[in-house]
Amino acid sequence: MISTRILIIEDDLEINQLVARYLKKEGYETQSAYNGKEALAYLAKDDYQLILLDLMLPVVDGPEILRKIRETRTTPVIVLSAKDREMDKISLLELGADDYITKPFTIGELVARVKAQLRRYIGFQPDHSAAAPKVLKHGDLELDTGSCELTVRGQKKPLTAKEYAILKLFLSNPTRVFAKSHIFQAVWQEESMADDNTVMVHINRIRTKIEKDPSNPVYIQTVWGFGYKLGEG
Repeated sequence: MISTRILIIEDDLEINQLVARYLKKEGYETQSAYNGKEALAYLAKDDYQLILLDLMLPVVDGPEILRKIRETRTTPVIVLSAKDREMDKISLLELGADDYITKPFTIGELVARVKAQLRRYIGFQPDHSAAAPKVLKHGDLELDTGSCELTVRGQKKPLTAKEYAILKLFLSNPTRVFAKSHIFQAVWQEESMADDNTVMVHINRIRTKIEKDPSNPVYIQTVWGFGYKLGEG
């Protein structure tokens, strides 16, 4: 069985070790980094299934690390921050974060968020023992459900786990109109914590990757007063 490895990037020694201890109790392997330079060194040499990222880090800050992660990886990133303004959360989601937990947080909440992210991410990894993967096609879009790769007009486009899940939802249900709450429940699997802004940010990020003109979307169209639907393309 392949172990699940989590990188904890947090400069507060007490918080880092506390989180590591509880995640190990859940059966996860952990690696701790206490500054941005150390974190980037670990990321350069090892693979992780999830990353916990503090924003206020010495040497290299959290947002810069997130940018570098998203250049090459779709690994889920949960941001840990004392900043609780809505705009701070939105800006981090736009950079590519998958979730955002405000300090102080409870260990129970953190572990639940970690498990939710890992369920989605690991569930989307290709199963080579299964039948041939399905390629979902719509206009100039091709989504390979085996490799989790998106091709747009012949070019590969990187997707985060959440972006992949949302796009797969639309391509698998081409005639359905989705409310934001339905998208959140299907992708985040947290019905009681539905967040319209989080869905909107991820939709906007997907549009920048698949639309010729993201401000005038063709593939993912807004249905005013309800949600979104897949356009004709």
